[in-house]
Amino acid sequence: MIRGRQPVLTIRRAEVRDAEAMQATFAAPKARAGTLQMPYPSAEIWRKRIADTSLSDYILVCEADGEVVGNCGLHVTSASPRRRHAGTVGMSVRDDWQGKGVGSALMAAAIDIADNWLDYRRLELTVYTDNAAALALYRRFGFEVEGTLRQYALRDGVLVDAYTMARLRPAAGPVGADVMAKKSTQTLRKRGGR
Repeated sequence: MIRGRQPVLTIRRAEVRDAEAMQATFAAPKARAGTLQMPYPSAEIWRKRIADTSLSDYILVCEADGEVVGNCGLHVTSASPRRRHAGTVGMSVRDDWQGKGVGSALMAAAIDIADNWLDYRRLELTVYTDNAAALALYRRFGFEVEGTLRQYALRDGVLVDAYTMARLRPAAGPVGADVMAKKSTQTLRKRGGR
């Protein structure tokens, strides 16, 4: 048996010309079922979303041999200065391209931007509890379930649960109480205390 060649996957920032491809992705039943997107998406809405993306937000697309087959959004979680260290991720892969490495390529690119360019220490996402493929993908990239959001969203007339997941950047150093304890110990030592 001769295997066909593997398509070349390319990740790049979305452009307005990608609106129709994104519309097609979200029009497909499996891709839409894994997101909060509504049926009958409009290419015009996607053109506007892409055009209005701020410089600090990213909408990435994955091309397979020049054809857009998936997308991923990476956004700052909150405008609050106290949450600048956190980003949120959401992605979708066209139905006929699921299970072919597109999600992995998109997630690797999003994490590279988050870790090495935006200095996010925490990435967050939500995923439906019955989306086994997405859960496996996210776990491979270091995301852990932090909680269950019961009756999170309406999907095909039924309220479904979702997990909230997060990935803390490895080797980001101590955070929170650990930092305060370390600083307190260092201060005491400098002053001749314990």
